[in-house]
Amino acid sequence: MDETATAEDLLNAVGPAFSKLRRTSLLEVENAISAKDLSRTLVLNLVLEHTTGQDKEVTVGAIAELLAVDPSVASRMVSDNIKAGYLIRTASQQDGRRTVLELSPAGVELMERFRRHQREAFEYITAEWNEGDRLEFARLMLKYVDSLAQLRDRTGR
Repeated sequence: MDETATAEDLLNAVGPAFSKLRRTSLLEVENAISAKDLSRTLVLNLVLEHTTGQDKEVTVGAIAELLAVDPSVASRMVSDNIKAGYLIRTASQQDGRRTVLELSPAGVELMERFRRHQREAFEYITAEWNEGDRLEFARLMLKYVDSLAQLRDRTGR
């Protein structure tokens, strides 16, 4: 998109840009993570996000809800992570009848490697940007993601 684009042009281009961003994989950047492990990080990231802090637990059902997929799909995704050695099932400390998910040491290592890869990918993709633009884009992306969480709070989903 060029510098003369109207506000309407820019706003209409956002949706297709997000679709393209989703299709343009981090696999194309140096030191790529395998496609399989990249898809596994969807689940691992949710487990990390929803178990950080005291007394927070996540179940397969919660993963299904967070990904907006059928519970059987979430169960297969979780099982794949368990077989790969990235997740473990444990008894809930709040309700011993429930099974919850935790990252294994291998899962923690994969997520640390993934976070480094994401940072390297951002730096690689924006290498020709000036520092101000890079930081402003990062700030606005974080603001956008924070707004998504607030939207869920407002709509109750």
